[in-house]
Amino acid sequence: QVQLVESGGGAVQAGGSLRLSCTAPGYTTSDYYMAWFRQAPGKAREGLAATGSLGATVYADSVKGRFTTSKDNANLYLQMNSLKPEDTAMYYCAARVGPGGWVSLRASSYNYWGQGTQVTVSS
Repeated sequence: QVQLVESGGGAVQAGGSLRLSCTAPGYTTSDYYMAWFRQAPGKAREGLAATGSLGATVYADSVKGRFTTSKDNANLYLQMNSLKPEDTAMYYCAARVGPGGWVSLRASSYNYWGQGTQVTVSS
């Protein structure tokens, strides 16, 4: 069983920045396809950024140019700049462990999820 733990959420003013981290104790995050999602109240879960073991990345149009994902052996990161009130949501990291997988923003591509970290952006 893979446990994913997010951290780094909080409250920030519009235009500010936050850096989220996701760790998987006992696992090497650089080996897996991983991604960031978010879900605001009353809205569907949205894929934001994904990365694979060879460094390929993909971003949703809503965050392209503002958010950057990266990872090392121990963590997946999401650097969020120029935050807007509409970025307010619970943010989740996800991982694909096992055969198959690709760099994807679809939730169905991942089989492990963290509990989430709240990001609140005020105007």
